[in-house]
Amino acid sequence: MYICFAEYRIKDEHRKQYLDYTQALLKDEERIQLYEGTDQPNLFVEVWTASTAELAEQMKEERCSERSSWYRIVGWVEGGAGKLHVWTFKPAHAPLIAG
Repeated sequence: MYICFAEYRIKDEHRKQYLDYTQALLKDEERIQLYEGTDQPNLFVEVWTASTAELAEQMKEERCSERSSWYRIVGWVEGGAGKLHVWTFKPAHAPLIAG
């Protein structure tokens, strides 16, 4: 299992709007989990699961795209798009894929 991981901080004044919006996005979505930092309120991470490295990279590309329904939150992120950090991860013991 591979993941696409997004991390960002939401501005206090947009917290409720963000939570309402993401609740609607997650309603029928099983491949995404959303977490909030327990000791850092308004710090959120998204974990998107994928079966292959290629799918994880596609998710990353889509997640960062202005076409994504998730892109709307960029306006609520402290520091804007530059503070939206998105990475892909592989299982720690999986072989590296030559690129």
